[in-house]
Amino acid sequence: MLPTLFSVPLAALQHYLYCPRQCALIHLECVWADNQFTAEGNVFHERADSGMTENRGRKKILRSLHVSSLQWGIHGIADVVEAVYAEKGGVPISMTPVEYKVGKPKPHRADEVQVCAQAFCLEEMFGMAIPAGFLFYGKTQRRHEVAFDDELRSLTSRIIRETRDILTGVVTPLPQYSKACKSCSLVNDCLPDVCRERRQGMKDRVDEVFEESLNMWEADDL
Repeated sequence: MLPTLFSVPLAALQHYLYCPRQCALIHLECVWADNQFTAEGNVFHERADSGMTENRGRKKILRSLHVSSLQWGIHGIADVVEAVYAEKGGVPISMTPVEYKVGKPKPHRADEVQVCAQAFCLEEMFGMAIPAGFLFYGKTQRRHEVAFDDELRSLTSRIIRETRDILTGVVTPLPQYSKACKSCSLVNDCLPDVCRERRQGMKDRVDEVFEESLNMWEADDL
């Protein structure tokens, strides 16, 4: 019998890779706010989120499919899963997850990790190997194939563990200001600039006190 793991939402994996603090604010503190980018994403996902099933011969398009894995301790909703059947009314012989993203391909692997985690769930649910999936980007209107090779599977496994550590912890990570903060819808809740200034101010004060103490010790030795 598999041990019971704290189940990590699939969306949290991408949030964690984008910013561990953002992940904790959303999934631990239940903080959420919309901005232009999240609103565009909601509109872009309307069809994928409809839950409508479409038949195309031996292929069935499943939208908003609830997926989960006890082995990995993850759960969530796959935007689209393309199931191919050997015969109509039979069992699927292949399952391919397709994750929809409103923007364009990113320099990091957060999107790839998310769709790979969906494959983990589908492999357990349907008892089959899933070698690859797709990412569809709204800006390019193109699919990008994602091979679920050993490197990506290992990365996804590690990110699941690290995200679980964040979500089962009791401390929200401190902000680390970066360019990504400008696009984050939670920037006004996170206040990375304010926290950075306070930390810098505290550091400057500690350095000042240390310098004063050092000067006093040197004066006593004279």
